[in-house]
Amino acid sequence: MRNGLMGLLAALALGFAGAAAAQAPAKPQALVEVALVDSFPSGGNVAIQPDRNVYLRVAYETDRPARIFVRPYYRGEQARAGSNPSPLYSGKGELLAWFFLQAGAQVDEIRVSAGNGSPSGTVEVARWPLRVFAYSTAPAPAAEPRWVAELGAVEKDRLEASREAEAKALAAEPTGPVFDALMLAFPAVFMAIGIVGLAWPAWAVWRWRDKWRWLALAPLLVLGFVVLRIVVDTALDPTSHNLWPFEIIMFGGASLLAMLVISLLRWWGRRRPA
Repeated sequence: MRNGLMGLLAALALGFAGAAAAQAPAKPQALVEVALVDSFPSGGNVAIQPDRNVYLRVAYETDRPARIFVRPYYRGEQARAGSNPSPLYSGKGELLAWFFLQAGAQVDEIRVSAGNGSPSGTVEVARWPLRVFAYSTAPAPAAEPRWVAELGAVEKDRLEASREAEAKALAAEPTGPVFDALMLAFPAVFMAIGIVGLAWPAWAVWRWRDKWRWLALAPLLVLGFVVLRIVVDTALDPTSHNLWPFEIIMFGGASLLAMLVISLLRWWGRRRPA
């Protein structure tokens, strides 16, 4: 009876959750329209050398900011190719897409998807047939048309502006109390690791005897050299060790681990009968 009641309550909860999800307004996808204006090298069947770019001139129109990905495919799968990243596009205009193929790779169509870049937030909006073959003996392409350089400069500016906007948006997002606490504790953590990582082996070298003193000397020398190198290098070039706290954490942690192992071995050796 109790199990049946619990099952009924669980079913009702799932039903209410499903109804609420169905009624919740879904965030609409951007409405994106694209058209292939030109390509270089031109033609329906293109032979290129490996790692040579194929450029696509694409007209677009979108009702809200969206990323537009132009990718080469072969037999329904993404081709063995490298392609350009996508900044955010808005309004109406033209973009430059490019890709290059590995030796022996082929392309039989271009697929265009648009959205926010996530798997669930990006949808296919167009397909264009295009045959491309990559082999080392392919003829060298002719001089690039003017639109390649012109649109390339525009794409570079768009990408930089998009990255700056993303960095500002990320910096403006609230981090939460846990993250803030970790950031406050971080300086104390790496300082403690560095100090203890030096102090423990130094104390052992001073107090221990025989082989244990020499074993403890190894982590002391390694961490001491790392600290000395950071001090000297930053005095000559302040930008040479921008991540020096992580160096302290890494080598200081290794020193603590080494001293823990050495101390356990020393303790175990002293317990054994002579």
